[in-house]
Amino acid sequence: MLKPLIPMGRRAVDKVHQADRLTARERLDFLLDEGSFIETDQLARHRTHAFGMGAKRPATDGIVTGWGTIDGREVCVFSQDGTVFGGALGEVYGEKMVKIMELAVQTGRPLIGLYEGAGARIQDGAVSLDLIAQTFYHNINASGVVPQISVIMGACAGGNAYSPALTDFVVMVDKTSKMFVTGPDVIKTVTSEDISQEDLGGASIHMETAGNSHFTAESDEEALEWVQELVSFLPSNNRSYAPFTEFEREEGAITDNLTADDLRLDEMIPDSPTVPYDVRNVIECITDDGEYLEIQEDRSPNVVIAFGRVEGQSVGFVANQPLHFAGCLDIDASEKAARFIRTCDAFNIPIVMLVDVPGFLPGSGQEHNGILRRGAKLLYAYGEATVPKITVTMRKAYGGAYCVMGSKGPRCRSQPRMAHRPDRRHGRRRCRQLPYTAGKSPTLRIRATTLRNWLSPSSASMRTTCSPLYLAAERGLIDAVILPNETRGQIARNLRLLRDKNVHRPARKHGNIPL
Repeated sequence: MLKPLIPMGRRAVDKVHQADRLTARERLDFLLDEGSFIETDQLARHRTHAFGMGAKRPATDGIVTGWGTIDGREVCVFSQDGTVFGGALGEVYGEKMVKIMELAVQTGRPLIGLYEGAGARIQDGAVSLDLIAQTFYHNINASGVVPQISVIMGACAGGNAYSPALTDFVVMVDKTSKMFVTGPDVIKTVTSEDISQEDLGGASIHMETAGNSHFTAESDEEALEWVQELVSFLPSNNRSYAPFTEFEREEGAITDNLTADDLRLDEMIPDSPTVPYDVRNVIECITDDGEYLEIQEDRSPNVVIAFGRVEGQSVGFVANQPLHFAGCLDIDASEKAARFIRTCDAFNIPIVMLVDVPGFLPGSGQEHNGILRRGAKLLYAYGEATVPKITVTMRKAYGGAYCVMGSKGPRCRSQPRMAHRPDRRHGRRRCRQLPYTAGKSPTLRIRATTLRNWLSPSSASMRTTCSPLYLAAERGLIDAVILPNETRGQIARNLRLLRDKNVHRPARKHGNIPL
């Protein structure tokens, strides 16, 4: 039984270790709970005899498949073995991969793929291409049914590269992972362009430029640890909920349960709408124990997307980041947020929007590259989502960005929208400078009025002129005007209420998102 464990011999294993990498089986041992892995088709071998292949029939045929547990939760897994025919996908290899993908959907278990393959195995001809196409179909069939996570552990080239692109999350290892459809040699032959594998399809390219990757790890081990943490925020399938962690539920008034982190919010967000701050600190104050998992941290930094927990419940955060472009939305940020929102909606994860946005980034480059169509993806994703949705406007929400960042307009009437009130520091203070965006009135500064006077009927015209915030609240576009220190408590209580939210949509085959 040693041959299935090291199908190409000890020398191939030593070569992998010399490169400071894990073998296909070692990756599974690291990812899964100890002793939990149950392998399928361990002794399978290819059936090709042409081109001298009959003399080379290693067990497993280059892919290890099966299931195991992560923190006690079952997952279906496959690990491609780059030491067997360079990881090229043949007929039996493809059949094994398809079978474990089918099993994941049938049993409602997350599917985790560890990729290191060089496309189709040419000795198997068109059959290998057909099996690659079948894996794509099963990726599509599993989409929105079970979470799909891909980890690129080496080169993932040719048609094989489309499979991870169809999954929910892609993890890459810096300086080790490569992912491309056409390699540097072919590119040079066809176009005369000379480019390295790293510059063509390395981890940094797929994170910062192409946008295909969701996390860049420094090692195989870090990549797999990140996957373990990610799985903890996700449900097993679209019919279940992410696991709750133990957390003491607050009782009584919000003001009676304020923590040091809650009070930090009062000083964290500047009065001036033009002074930047790090919205990650806000997320840290809201989440349980200040812990969260950021997705695509190094792409489009003007918007932050992350998983966290509030009272033990998994939540997806979408937040404008004033440190970059003043929090403006652009093409890449819109697509980044839209994809995340659709993922949360597919797997019953509530969405919390932390809004502080001056608008869409202006410029001919944005317009010519399709900001209308591509920015509309965010609007479509949010309007389509039926999970609980909570919006907190921290300072501003202007123009079209107001509409797409969690407004109630696109038939999202069932979600609460809250705004931090301008008197958040003191009961008696001067109204800070606020632009009146509904017309051409200049920016105004109201020199003195107490909160009591500000809310009195006689101040209605002043509120309308000075602050669209209170006008929006009067029109029912904002459900509550709150102090920053009440943010976490308000979110937690609304999540309790909306846990059993039920939305009915018109019958249709599917919508037509502006792709």
